[in-house]
Amino acid sequence: MRTGRPASILVIVMITLVLTSAALVAFLDRAANDLLVDARAAEAERLRPDAYSALEVVLGVLDEFRSADNGLHHPSEGWADPLGWAGWTPPDGRTVEVSFQDESGKIPLRSATTTELLNLFQYWGMSQPDAQKMTDSIYSWMHQNYTPTSAVEADYEQAAVPYDPPYRPIRSIGELAAIDDARDYFYTNGQPNAWWWRFYQDFSVYNYARPNINGANSDVLAAVGQFTIEQQQGLAQYLAGTSDRSTVNRTWFQSVADLQLAMGNSSGNPGAFAFTATALRIFITVHDGKSSYRLSAVVAPSSGGAQTVQTTATDVKQSQQNAQTGESNNATQVTAAAAPTTSPNAAQRSAAQGANLQYPFRFLAIEEDENIPNVPPVPVPENPDPAAPPANPFSPVVPPLPNQ
Repeated sequence: MRTGRPASILVIVMITLVLTSAALVAFLDRAANDLLVDARAAEAERLRPDAYSALEVVLGVLDEFRSADNGLHHPSEGWADPLGWAGWTPPDGRTVEVSFQDESGKIPLRSATTTELLNLFQYWGMSQPDAQKMTDSIYSWMHQNYTPTSAVEADYEQAAVPYDPPYRPIRSIGELAAIDDARDYFYTNGQPNAWWWRFYQDFSVYNYARPNINGANSDVLAAVGQFTIEQQQGLAQYLAGTSDRSTVNRTWFQSVADLQLAMGNSSGNPGAFAFTATALRIFITVHDGKSSYRLSAVVAPSSGGAQTVQTTATDVKQSQQNAQTGESNNATQVTAAAAPTTSPNAAQRSAAQGANLQYPFRFLAIEEDENIPNVPPVPVPENPDPAAPPANPFSPVVPPLPNQ
């Protein structure tokens, strides 16, 4: 009467096999993912030196043109293909692509005026009240003593996690997620939308005086220069080398007189622009078969170039307390170090020489692979407007906006 025991053992064995198989499949899936991550990391580590080597070559070529032409104006000066100019090729049959974007062709958000913000938002198609409200929200976030002209009453202390505005220039476009009104306009389901990307392409978080006209897109031309569509067409044709008004053998602007000549009249605000790039974004992609590695670097001339924003946030509550007690926020005093009593050794002298290296550019930002923002592709319109200005490859790509 033991006929049920072998069947029970068989059931147990089958269950054990099923559980073991499930565990093995889960282990293999996880192992495959881990191997894929390790393989990508190994590929990046293998191609990374070539990217940085190419970057050094690019910077060397840029420095030659900067010295010869008294600054960098536009790739049509001859530095559009810096690796070809230098005759540099990567080893082992790899290929390297280099492209540029004029970061200083954008509006410096640190010094943007309310008029420029208002002009830009209205150029986007916002109504005047909405444009004013958005301007007030962003400007109130950056400036403590700003008085909004619209009915903007941001109360950040009522948030789930209370916080205060920093009252200093925006350091990252991601800060829009913390600003009332801007948060609802520039994000959809918590993700940056097309409006966010347009803001990203029109404004820079770096510190420089004026945007470079040679790298400015149509939004910047309209907001800062207050140029008409016809004037923008004249500027774009000048840069493209198709203008019949050009009297010089070059396709970039060097003076206000060049702008007035290309536009045909002096209306607008041509004096609001600079003519050299003070912050340049360099994109480098190394290809090896199906593997690739991307590098993005924002550089500025070591002399007269753009800088990162160094202003710290303002603690309003602490300032109010200090005003009542008469204390100062800068309570910490820094004393000068005593002069050395011995001569520097060889290592100290070598370190001092490295610190005094006259490198031609200052790095403002470096991003690699997945950390580089991917701008949404801009679809080609089926029926392009023949009156629209031709695209400037040196200016930021402006993605399309969603329907309002």
